[in-house]
Amino acid sequence: MSYGESIYGISKYGQEQEKEKDISIYTPDLIRYLPPFLHNVREIITLEKTSADEVGALKYEIEDVINQFFINTATWGLDLWESELGLMTDPSKPYSLRREIIIAKIRGAGTTTKQLIKNVAVAYSGGEVDVIEYPDEYRFEIQFIGIKGIPLNMAGLIKSIEDIKPAHLTYSFKYTYTVWNMLSDLNWQQANNKTWNEIKVYE
Repeated sequence: MSYGESIYGISKYGQEQEKEKDISIYTPDLIRYLPPFLHNVREIITLEKTSADEVGALKYEIEDVINQFFINTATWGLDLWESELGLMTDPSKPYSLRREIIIAKIRGAGTTTKQLIKNVAVAYSGGEVDVIEYPDEYRFEIQFIGIKGIPLNMAGLIKSIEDIKPAHLTYSFKYTYTVWNMLSDLNWQQANNKTWNEIKVYE
């Protein structure tokens, strides 16, 4: 059972969903509270198992609802966060990506500073970011240091930057790629089995 399924019936979100939760870990062993002479009575065992399943499901639901109050654990509650923040809900996006957008939106509240722009970029890229300012040119550059290549959700990052940056400033991005002298441990056969895009971000 995935999060939200027990409440809404069918999980409707993106392809990259949370791992299925084993409700059995919430199910208590009620038989052990009975006197030993009842442990082998079939009717009693059936009744206690049914009751235990109900208790387990209730404990699961309680934890599931609590999880929706925190962005990093919310699933079916993400649409409530998005509605509160004025974000568009897109069920086709995986939970992880939707959480990034929500966190970036929250970090984007308040006065725009270099650190704020950096925080938003980090939320989208998942790696270290540097922001270089060029005051005389009324622009800044966002350089991705912690990851190689282009982050997956650049469209979301650009929208967030547009929402928080001062209107008179322009900006650009600088990406990090693998250079030739970093490929010394890669032989021709290994390189031949990789695409150019894979080589550009080879670790």
